Amino acid sequence: MIHNSLGRPLLICIALAAAFPAAAQPAAGAPPAQASDAENTERPTPYDEQLSRLAEILGSIDYLRNLCSPKKEDGWRGDMQQLLDTETKGEQKRKEKLTAAFNRGYRSFASVYTNCTPQALVAEERYRNEGATLATEITARFGN
Repeated sequence: MIHNSLGRPLLICIALAAAFPAAAQPAAGAPPAQASDAENTERPTPYDEQLSRLAEILGSIDYLRNLCSPKKEDGWRGDMQQLLDTETKGEQKRKEKLTAAFNRGYRSFASVYTNCTPQALVAEERYRNEGATLATEITARFGN
C-alpha cells in the first residue's frame, strides 16, 4: 500500500516510532501505577513538540494524497495509528494530543482544498519533505 516515492518519509516515521519504545516506560524502580493513573499520567519526551508537528504533517498528507490520488489511500492514517500505538502505549493524554495534531493537519487542508489543484500537489510534496526532514532530525538527535 505504501509507494516508494511517497512511502519513504513515512517509513522514516515508523522507524522513528520504533526507535523510542522505551521513552514511554516508567523509570526503573518506579512504583507501579494503578491502571487509571497510568492512562492519565502524561510522560512527555524531549521530542514531543517535534512529534506533534510530525503528526500534523501526516494528517495534512493524508488529506492531500486522498484528494489528489485516483484511488483511496489508507496507508498514511494506518501508519499514524502505528506511530500512536508504538509511541503512546498506555499514555492516553499523549495519544490524544498527537491525534488532535493529526486531525488539525487534516482539517486545515480540508477547509482550503475541495479539488486537487497544482497548489495542493505542491503543498503535499512540501509536507512530505518537511516530514522526512523532521523524522530524520528527531531520530538523529533522540534515537538510540
